[in-house]
Amino acid sequence: MTATANSQTNELEIVITREFNASRELLWDLWTEPKHMEKWFGPAGFTTKVTEVDFKPGGVSRYVMIGPDGKEYPGKGVFREIVRPERIVSTDEFGDDFDAGGADLPKGMILTALFDDLGEKTRLTLRISHPTPEDRKKHEDMGVVAGWNSSLDKLDEYLVEIQ
Repeated sequence: MTATANSQTNELEIVITREFNASRELLWDLWTEPKHMEKWFGPAGFTTKVTEVDFKPGGVSRYVMIGPDGKEYPGKGVFREIVRPERIVSTDEFGDDFDAGGADLPKGMILTALFDDLGEKTRLTLRISHPTPEDRKKHEDMGVVAGWNSSLDKLDEYLVEIQ
């Protein structure tokens, strides 16, 4: 089970930290392998289909989260930095084919996932950086903290299933 969970924000960044009862190597694999990501990524009630992962700096990641009502939420990113099993830095944005219904969506987000080895546990820190305070506020107002915490709850449940 997750030992701790917290989040904080500043003008440009949202930070979410969780501890998991899993080795850093296992958590890294669950984070980076599509067959595992599809089991936990996305808020409760959502399913996810990973459609592309080229896991290298400059490589692209694409996925579609599907809501309980069947609405699709495509996302994409480009990997900027990968340091196994410590850190992944990537862009994170809505897919080009996402129907936002006229909403003014945040743009240019950078997601940094840090995996800190605590022995039999791992601390995961997500740093979501935004180009402007307005984009950070839009993202926060959309429920990004609750959404990520829900996804991380699912990751924790998946860990219990496979260990």
